[in-house]
Amino acid sequence: MADEIRLVTRKGQVTIPMSKRKKYGIREGMQVLFKDIAEGLVIQPITPIEDLAGVDAGKISLSEMKKALDDMRRKDRY
Repeated sequence: MADEIRLVTRKGQVTIPMSKRKKYGIREGMQVLFKDIAEGLVIQPITPIEDLAGVDAGKISLSEMKKALDDMRRKDRY
């Protein structure tokens, strides 16, 4: 992984390098998560929910999903 140095503006803004935006699919308007860990600061892109549409297609049938939801709802009742 190539290191890249960027300047911080007086407003605290930093430009994410184009190579990193392409690699991690970061687009205008996306949110990023800032994690404070012992080694420093981690910036993690948050995938928009719209991008996840169809991600589980073909893994489970509609009837199986309905049954699983009904089972979960039944267990949550007091």
